[in-house]
Amino acid sequence: MQLKISHTSTYHYDTPVPYALQRLKLTPPSGSTQQVHDWTVTCTGAHREVSYRDGYDNVAELIRHERNAVEISITAHGTVTTHDTNGVIGHDRTSTPLWVYSRQTALTLPGDNIRSLADSVASVKPRVALLHELMSGINEKMIYENGQTDVETTAETALTAGHGVCQDLTYVFVAAARLLDIPARYVSGYLMMLDGEDQAASHAWAEAYVDGLGWVGFDPANKICPDGKYVRVAVGLDYRDAAPISGIRHGSGSETLEVAVKVEQ
Repeated sequence: MQLKISHTSTYHYDTPVPYALQRLKLTPPSGSTQQVHDWTVTCTGAHREVSYRDGYDNVAELIRHERNAVEISITAHGTVTTHDTNGVIGHDRTSTPLWVYSRQTALTLPGDNIRSLADSVASVKPRVALLHELMSGINEKMIYENGQTDVETTAETALTAGHGVCQDLTYVFVAAARLLDIPARYVSGYLMMLDGEDQAASHAWAEAYVDGLGWVGFDPANKICPDGKYVRVAVGLDYRDAAPISGIRHGSGSETLEVAVKVEQ
């Protein structure tokens, strides 16, 4: 499947910003499930400072705002051919050790409810079947609902509340998998929705390591393993590592953000 993707983030500031620096992770890699044909990241109102690969082998860029900017726009766009591998990514060609993905973070730290969820599937064998049961269990316990959580909501809080967005369901999956001694990571990327090309945000799902298969993707928000409608962009322990855009700025004013994502075949 060939997908055409456009992702624009526009920041508006009510007072001029003297200094701001943002980190972009907006460039998808080519691999076993996708081939990137062309990809461009452009910025208006900012300058590219440096590009590098981070510790998770994500392509990262640092951009600096023009002094006293009141608006900045960042657009990533290109075409990617995807392949349906039933969610199997395979083995990484990077030097990042597996144990890195066994560490919990402040956002994935398990509490009583996540421990109970992990215990409920702990006896399922083989591991890949266990992970499918875990994905199904999360989907049954949590309702996809916008506006109830934010980027600082923890996995335990979201599971206890019983609702959240793709990020929250992914956190719960990652937290429970790690609790079961299965390396797991957070993935940010894009999903072609069947009900329309225009979207309000990018997507998130999880990948877990299974002996003999390598990394396998699981999307608890949609209760499926990623197929040809998914494009992987960045990975990490949680959203903070794989966020499309993050940064710092000086100044006392407020900002508003407009995001437009379009994924079409």
